[in-house]
Amino acid sequence: MIRFAAAIVLSLAAALPARAEVEIQEVTSDGGITAWLVEEHSIPFTALELRFRGGTSLDAPGKRGATYLMAGLLEEGAGELDSRGFAKAAEELAASFDYDAYDDTFTVSAKFLSENRDAAVDLLRSSLIEPTFPDEAVERVRAQVLSIIRSSLSDPDDIAGEAFAKAIYGDHPYATAGEGTLESVAALTRDDIVEAWQNALVKDRLYIGVVGDITAEELKVLLDDLLGDMPQSGPELPELAELTFDGGTHVVEFDTPQSVAIFGQPGMAQDDPDFFAAYLLNTIIGGGGFESVLMKEVREKRGLTYGTYSYLMDKDGANVWMGSVASANDRVAEAIEVIRAEWARIAEKGVTEEQLDAAKKYMTGAYPLRFDGNGPIANIIAGMQIQGMPIDYAATRNDKVEAVTLEQVNRVAKELMQPDELTFVVAGKPEGLVETSN
Repeated sequence: MIRFAAAIVLSLAAALPARAEVEIQEVTSDGGITAWLVEEHSIPFTALELRFRGGTSLDAPGKRGATYLMAGLLEEGAGELDSRGFAKAAEELAASFDYDAYDDTFTVSAKFLSENRDAAVDLLRSSLIEPTFPDEAVERVRAQVLSIIRSSLSDPDDIAGEAFAKAIYGDHPYATAGEGTLESVAALTRDDIVEAWQNALVKDRLYIGVVGDITAEELKVLLDDLLGDMPQSGPELPELAELTFDGGTHVVEFDTPQSVAIFGQPGMAQDDPDFFAAYLLNTIIGGGGFESVLMKEVREKRGLTYGTYSYLMDKDGANVWMGSVASANDRVAEAIEVIRAEWARIAEKGVTEEQLDAAKKYMTGAYPLRFDGNGPIANIIAGMQIQGMPIDYAATRNDKVEAVTLEQVNRVAKELMQPDELTFVVAGKPEGLVETSN
């Protein structure tokens, strides 16, 4: 989306030190709006993160891409301001606003100076409560979205990802890209965009993180001023996805010298008691950078790829363990064979104490680096809320990682890893790769 950011705001954000031990307080406004706050008064600057559960999954049937298009239009006219007027006002206030739509969330990120707080909040409020969606802006942003979609049609990563999603998610909204298709976006009307706005921005699915130069009492007033007039509720969220993993290898023909493979199997929810064990297991297998098993076996030992990785994806409607590898057309079949072999080997034999210790060091050492400014911290604490984490999670997270035992990790490997369901979708012209399904 289009971003407005004054240099002074960006420089202040970058100047804040990285820190994982943050004191979070829960604040509830007189109007009943709750937020998590980290006070940081050393610099006159505040970051605000709003997360609305639902995201592009709330698109009405036949209206795919409406929420994504709407996200690009909130700053293109609001209240009495047109697009240029809104941009000028944000620039004069040294304020930054960003709006994005994802599968499960609609996010709003704001940064503003203390001296301009009231005016910045008023401007942000107008974009959330009084967007005008002018026809000229709709057509301009629609053209931008269509350009993004056209670009994805010639990107092997996007082709493989969309084919994989279609294969495993069935009729769920996850099965198609949130940006929509050329046909669906071209057909969207202004009424469709208004409906998407009304469905996405509601108070009972809202989670808020605030970090910076603001007190709890000041935040209470801000919350009611900014969000008090927002609708209380919207439509129900989609049901859980019914996942299909056939354990096969499927090819989407695309003329490119390097094939891209997306692979996956059922995953694990973040609230599962074994999640930290699964997370460490994934770090060992494919989430630990150059030290991961897949990187060593596929890249270092055999030179089949520049990189391969895996990750646990905890979505509102599905839990998937995914990964990716890219390799030359004449080598991708071998890369897939190695990944399948390592998946089966670890499922059967587990990992070593040395590997677990290295993964713990990687996870605990990297965690504080995420807390590198007001904006990232606001993003983290908003995410903690939407994922149902306790308010002391940031302080206790590394202890939970350290408490995981080798016995637990290897038990999870046996229970969670399912080599027979590990499914690959390849975009490219792979040589010697036979399509299969179990």
